[in-house]
Amino acid sequence: MTDGKRLAVVGAGAVGGSVVELAADYGHSVVAFADSSSATVDDDGIDVETTLDRKANEGHVGDGDPEDALAADYDVLVEATPTTLGDAQPGFSHLQTALERDRHAVLANKGPVAERYADLRDLERDSQGAVRFEATVGGAIPIVSTVEDLSPSHVTAARGVLNGTANFILSRMAAEGIDYEHVLAEAQDLGVAEADPTFDVEGTDAALKCVILANVLSEDEREFTLEDAAVEGITNVPGSALELAAEDGRTIRLVGEATRDGIHVGPRLVPQNAALAVTGTRNIVQLETDHAGQLNLSGRGAGGPETASAVLGDVGRLE
Repeated sequence: MTDGKRLAVVGAGAVGGSVVELAADYGHSVVAFADSSSATVDDDGIDVETTLDRKANEGHVGDGDPEDALAADYDVLVEATPTTLGDAQPGFSHLQTALERDRHAVLANKGPVAERYADLRDLERDSQGAVRFEATVGGAIPIVSTVEDLSPSHVTAARGVLNGTANFILSRMAAEGIDYEHVLAEAQDLGVAEADPTFDVEGTDAALKCVILANVLSEDEREFTLEDAAVEGITNVPGSALELAAEDGRTIRLVGEATRDGIHVGPRLVPQNAALAVTGTRNIVQLETDHAGQLNLSGRGAGGPETASAVLGDVGRLE
């Protein structure tokens, strides 16, 4: 493990808060922490417990301006603000500020990697800092780093179940024989689905992750964005389709696939005993390789501590 780093964490949701809470366990300190309206900065390390209590009880992390965190004396910026599409702002600007200061950046925010990958790499080339983004695909599952270890040129495809909400809904539909709308309501009650589940159930979230994987596989020879993805969600999958699939020993999963040629996301029939038939909110990615055969990586694809573990793993990989 490398020496401890000083982190500036921007974004105080489940992931950002978990990074702040767990950083010390990985040998790092947090010198700045910002939400959308406030910040706290301390060159000696913020008081983590007090700051998280303040956020929980008062709705803000400190008395400073969010820009104060970007100007702090840190080694690594952790960008954990919500993913936005199109121009990927404000996350991209945060990344740009860090790289222009020759600082490293670790992203949990999918936007800059999925929507402005070429711009990101251009900034990185002109900086002493590096960008890492393991946490943008599959939560705790080490997908990007595994592709890097194998060498992207030796990975021909990445496919998998990359959205826990959609997978929970399809799993419950199959297990209980009930329709989409009823299971969606249950998922919302359990907190597995958002009040507006569009991003998940229409396949956008899975597609963004596949776009990121396609960019990694392409090794800068081509830039992929969401517009390059053929995407179909699960909103039109009837319960009867799952019943018919079960009679044939199969089930339906929302499967995304990324190659150097393109991205496809949509419902797919898979054998009930196949690796892709993960249940509940679990994710899985299959890597097709030239020399190592098919590798299956499965685990928790979301959650604060789980995703924070991927962020902090990236921090540890930085020189």
